[in-house]
Amino acid sequence: MTANTQGLALHTVEQARALDRRAIDGLGIAGFELMRRAAAAALAALRRRWPQAQRLLVCCGPGNNGGDGYLLAALAREDGLRVEVVELSAAARGDAALAREACVRAGVAPRQWEDDGTLPHADVVVDALYGTGLRRAPEGAAAALVARINAAGAPVLAVDVPSGVDADTGRVPGAAVRADVTVTFIVAKRGLYTGGAPAHTGVVELDALGLPAALFRDAPPDARLLAAQALPPRARDAHKGDNGHVLAIGGDRGTAGAIRLCGEAALRAGAGLVSVATQAEHIAALNAARPELMAHAVNGPQALQPLLARAGVLALGPGLGQGAWGHALWLAALDSGKPLVLDADGLNLLARDPRRFAQPAVLTPHPGEAARLLGATVAQVQADRFAAARALAARYGAVAVLKGAGSLVAEPDGRLDVCPWGNPGMASGGMGDLLTGIVAALLAQGCSAPEAARLGVGLHARAGDLAVRGEGERGLLASDLLAPLRRLLNGIAA
Repeated sequence: MTANTQGLALHTVEQARALDRRAIDGLGIAGFELMRRAAAAALAALRRRWPQAQRLLVCCGPGNNGGDGYLLAALAREDGLRVEVVELSAAARGDAALAREACVRAGVAPRQWEDDGTLPHADVVVDALYGTGLRRAPEGAAAALVARINAAGAPVLAVDVPSGVDADTGRVPGAAVRADVTVTFIVAKRGLYTGGAPAHTGVVELDALGLPAALFRDAPPDARLLAAQALPPRARDAHKGDNGHVLAIGGDRGTAGAIRLCGEAALRAGAGLVSVATQAEHIAALNAARPELMAHAVNGPQALQPLLARAGVLALGPGLGQGAWGHALWLAALDSGKPLVLDADGLNLLARDPRRFAQPAVLTPHPGEAARLLGATVAQVQADRFAAARALAARYGAVAVLKGAGSLVAEPDGRLDVCPWGNPGMASGGMGDLLTGIVAALLAQGCSAPEAARLGVGLHARAGDLAVRGEGERGLLASDLLAPLRRLLNGIAA
């Protein structure tokens, strides 16, 4: 979850360090002053979020992140709060050592953490153990302290990065603090918004520490968060032909639901016409459930050709299967040269028979499908989702949507956007079928492939968030997203 971050620029850890160094060397701001500003910003966020808090526990590591924590403790003590500090080590160096001295002078004597120790009661626990430099799992005493923080039962504020989270990739290789709020500094670190990180960050707040805008002007970000968008109103004389014709191809025996969800999502996302090419046994059920879908029995590529000729955009893959029927339709669809969205078995077939797309194409893999497309493992994909999404886009000449917490939208030229919306309730069958239909409908209405992917991913995730309001995440169905999706497309819902 994020706070006031739509369209926010996201940076790598290396880029963040370069900006930090530029502030010190170029602007003459001492490192200790930046540390003091970070501590003040974190304390201000804590007071805003938990104004009744009187007892703080600050957990400090030996590096600069710990220095932020020591100074926060000193400022909180000066503010009249009761503060205790637990430290992994007293061997702080540089600015962190100066910060520890300031903490002691303020009347807060840190005590060293023991592996089997207990934490004192606190209204809020502050995690200042490790910052952006940790790329591995905490070990030993640090891992034990992380476990105690998570079990303390008090809300947690993470300083810059929840300890144990890789701020560059979003990977969580082992023990990691589960924060309620993360206050990050100078720039937003890209890894906080995808992969395993969102389960640990809570609400992410950014504080630029009062640094001037000029510092960032020639420092382009690595990625951006998506911003909320809706389509413009239609012309008053619009007709169905103006809004495109989507052909959804799939639904082998036993999977009629997948292609129905895809087709219905395309209708709800505004396509003027939606045809469905599927197995004959599904036609009666599709006509009964959603007569607006033009369902056609297709027994092979020859029967598909007239439908391909009439369609403007293809949604290929939901329920397609990888047998002879699905493979034959897949080949015919790709050879048509029509713009397309490829999902599910459409992607699995692509992994078996790779090709680079000349027509506009959007691929929408989950990590397992992405691994097959890249000849990698799921663990390798999740270890650096940014690299994986960019590799997919470059290899296949298509826009790649790497689904999951913090879905990524990558273009062949390297541009990458991160989705800040969505919730765990969306981890259920049929959600990907909806996304395929939504993106296809946006392509049919005139969006470019990158525009359709970015807008579609955002609308899909935001509809999921609206659908759980008042009813909770567990038990969410893919079809529950269709009503809020329509409102979002028309700018009626926020």
